Amino acid sequence: MDRRTFLSAATAATAATTGTAALGATAAPAAARSPRDPQALLTGWFRDTYRSLEAMVADNGLPADNIDLSGAGPVLTENTSVTNIGCWIWSTVAAAGLGVIGEREMHARLARTVATVERMERLHGFWFNWYDTFTGEVLDEWPGSGDPVDHLLSTVDNGWLDVALRIAEDADPLLRERIRRLRKDIDWSFMYVPHDPADPVARPGQMSTGFRVADDALTGNFYGALVSETRIAGFLGLADGTVPGEHYWRMFRTFTPDQHQEMPPGGDWTVRDGVRYFNGHYTYRGRRHVPGWGGSMFGALMPELFVPSTRWNASWRTNLTRHAMAHRDHGLLDAEYGYWGFSPANVPEGGYQEYGVQYLGISPEGYCSNTDRTYVPYGEPKPDPSAYTNGVVTPHAAFLALLVTPREALTNLLAIARDFDAYEDGYGFYDSVNVDTGTVSDRMLSLDQGMVAAALAQVLRPGLLQRPFRTGGFRRTLGPLLAKEDFGI
Repeated sequence: MDRRTFLSAATAATAATTGTAALGATAAPAAARSPRDPQALLTGWFRDTYRSLEAMVADNGLPADNIDLSGAGPVLTENTSVTNIGCWIWSTVAAAGLGVIGEREMHARLARTVATVERMERLHGFWFNWYDTFTGEVLDEWPGSGDPVDHLLSTVDNGWLDVALRIAEDADPLLRERIRRLRKDIDWSFMYVPHDPADPVARPGQMSTGFRVADDALTGNFYGALVSETRIAGFLGLADGTVPGEHYWRMFRTFTPDQHQEMPPGGDWTVRDGVRYFNGHYTYRGRRHVPGWGGSMFGALMPELFVPSTRWNASWRTNLTRHAMAHRDHGLLDAEYGYWGFSPANVPEGGYQEYGVQYLGISPEGYCSNTDRTYVPYGEPKPDPSAYTNGVVTPHAAFLALLVTPREALTNLLAIARDFDAYEDGYGFYDSVNVDTGTVSDRMLSLDQGMVAAALAQVLRPGLLQRPFRTGGFRRTLGPLLAKEDFGI
């Protein structure tokens, strides 16, 4: 969607919210009021979101995993991940591109972070999953509990750092050579397990979930679901030429009909580029879709922030749009929350949980939209909406939906800001809201704020963070591969 089309939809959305305050609601905060200038609203949201990310960053340029805002000031966690680092990097490039900071300040911030990343311990060209926020050293014990950290070189987390480094390399010529040296040892073939027809379970032609240091080996688990955030690592390898094209077709649209999964799939067997696979789909509320793993918005849409699948293929565009529409319908119709957008997030009362819409995931233990996990086995009637107790929406999921359903997503975000104390001026949206009790999380997460920042960058200035993924091997190799996709939906 181009910027003009988005802003037209946004204007209609904000007009639609006028005069719809919830019963008993007090005067809406500035962030929730229907604006005459949607661009100004979205830019303000970006500015505040970026400030929350600034508040997470230690002196060495590494962001904390999250901040606690329950006290007088933000408190940073002692742990960070390579995904968190990636979020800070691409958000800083976006901040410069949107005029929130200057080019010189962007360079200074990126240079500080890159200098620390250069010193961080790596193995086989990849970074460990967890580091100390303040020292950059590999984290051996979990802060607070002292429990040992099981060291993993996570495939998907390294994927998000690689994404961010490519963005910074493109945006900052002064850092280009240093970042290229950082990236030269990233070889995605290391995480790829080639297909073996004699043992397709152990060697499925998919990306391993990572390398477990204690075993000195790749894990025995794989990222199989195509419509999942984990596809980013495979996309990077496909574009680099380090992973063969057949990998794309060996990813699961659904499991095969004989396997246990969320629901019996429709579809048929097909052959593309010499690979025979089951081109499956599910149906929810009369619309066909290809599911992800658990049914979260994050899983379906996060890669689209960077790799423009919907630009190259109408089937991808239809599918991702239907994921967002299904979140809307579940939140407004199945559960009657009045709000929608479900993804792994901080539990408002404390902790962390995977949230989603079960019908959008392959997993037979799919994610649920409420903390109490109201799961409906296939074939059983849907329960009364009152069964969905302690429903939790997370604003980052609605921000991701701006990419495909802008009017509905913006209306939803304005309602969340209006009806709950969910927006902090100068920091942006808190991580999650219990729509039953009104309890709002007192935390903001680097990952979730990073997705918000990237989504806003894409709608305010389309392509700002996508140039590295619209050119080179992405345009030559990945684009034509995705263009062949036909989900049959």
